[in-house]
Amino acid sequence: MESLDELLRQAEAAHGHLCAGQILGVRMGLLGLARLGIGDLRGADRKRLVTYVEIDRCATDAISLVTGCRLGKRALKFRDWGKMAATFVDLASGRAIRIVAVENSRVLADLHYPHLDSKSRRQMKAYRDLTDEQLFHEHWVRVQIDPEDLPGHSGERVVCARCGEGVNFGRVDLVGGEPLCLSCANPGLRYWQEAPPEQ
Repeated sequence: MESLDELLRQAEAAHGHLCAGQILGVRMGLLGLARLGIGDLRGADRKRLVTYVEIDRCATDAISLVTGCRLGKRALKFRDWGKMAATFVDLASGRAIRIVAVENSRVLADLHYPHLDSKSRRQMKAYRDLTDEQLFHEHWVRVQIDPEDLPGHSGERVVCARCGEGVNFGRVDLVGGEPLCLSCANPGLRYWQEAPPEQ
């Protein structure tokens, strides 16, 4: 595994800038891997990890970089809960650990580094230097991952009876005996609406 400094350089390059969230995400990813005893992400452990992230912020990019878990590989799972938290699941052992950034880490940054002129600089310094115990709460959890949600699974493809779009991995509801994609079965949950073409 690369050093913290090397991972932060990679995170900055991949994300476009280095910020407190990137540092926190790199640290969180490293801690999750350490607790599970996963270290050879480019070799034997390459397909051993699934990571659930709970926020769509800078830390998520850093966690993905450290763990190698990606949406496209089906090894990164996103739950939009707005929490600076991630759960790391070892598929080989079934063990899982959920790690949450503590709320008072910002206060600790101000207390430890009051001489730094900006909140951002204080947080970046603190998130590099504080201990894991000062930055995170950890607890062991159980995560049931259904076979169709595992990396590498290439499930059945179904065509929605209403819109005609293809749907992978069983993401359909049967309505009146017909398979409907989730957006046709639940139009109120759509993130988009039909609109006339732009003039």
